[in-house]
Amino acid sequence: MQALPSPDELDELVAVTARLRAGVESVVTGRPELVRVALAVLLAEGHLLLEDVPGVGKTTLAKAIGRSIDAPVGRIQFTPDLLPSDLTGVNIFRAQTHEFEFRPGPVFAHVVIGDEINRASPKTQSALLECMQEAQATVDGRTYPLPRPFLVVATQNPVEMEGTYPLPEAQRDRFMARLTVGYPSVESEIAMLDAQETTDPLARLRPATNPQQVARLIDVARRLHAAPGVKRYVVDLVAASREEPGLRLGASPRAAIQLLRAAKALAASAGRDHVLPDDVQELAVPVLAHRLLPSTEARLSGRSTQDVVADLVARTPVPSLDPPARVRRLLG
Repeated sequence: MQALPSPDELDELVAVTARLRAGVESVVTGRPELVRVALAVLLAEGHLLLEDVPGVGKTTLAKAIGRSIDAPVGRIQFTPDLLPSDLTGVNIFRAQTHEFEFRPGPVFAHVVIGDEINRASPKTQSALLECMQEAQATVDGRTYPLPRPFLVVATQNPVEMEGTYPLPEAQRDRFMARLTVGYPSVESEIAMLDAQETTDPLARLRPATNPQQVARLIDVARRLHAAPGVKRYVVDLVAASREEPGLRLGASPRAAIQLLRAAKALAASAGRDHVLPDDVQELAVPVLAHRLLPSTEARLSGRSTQDVVADLVARTPVPSLDPPARVRRLLG
């Protein structure tokens, strides 16, 4: 069993997260909850799906996260004619050497921004499956590792909009969380107009960390303590989704793994060395809702998968936990 993070390691993680949050919030105003969950996905080594109508800041948030890390950023503008090789790369024949040379695609970056991912065909969308799950890409039978950390931040428009394809279930399951950006408040929109009246806040954004530090902090977050009761709580939520009559597809075991990892990252960013049920509850909708398929009756009644997950959280008993080891030492 790995040792819990030391106080110094947690302090470093909290400080880096605070710098990242301040930088991103200087660009994406009025959405602190959105930024907090997005950074938890980064520290949990997951992938993030941003969904909403055009013009609400999805791509801006993705760019802000990319620029906050001093690392190569790959940008992919998904279009109907995009090919899988445009993502992963191609082998080019060099006449001078009479050999093939691999030309890496934009996925070979620490942060990959996939803009309007659901405007490409399902075949092209599926080219990301291996990359997102195994951090590698196979081209012409040869496998190439991707850099660590590897984060895909994809944006998509609602499927009702013209020219969009629904994401395959297997690909949705590989995104750790889906967030809806939403419209800002009146005050936030006025602040946005003031900030962008003469300059672009993205141009002023400076990196707050580097890939090596992010990779180290990912390992720190994974070493947080999750009590057996918390793990059982995660499994109970996931299992309840598989028995919910309003769903025809519940959450997968991968969903349980990613929910726990995201909860650990959220707890670590708060300076704790243990996970609380509150962390799981806060992340249940972003992590689980996009993986579920509603039944026909639920769709006709206007009940969304977010509503279903919220009901599951309200119905599932919350475990009572013993104080973590560090708290017991302080008390005893």
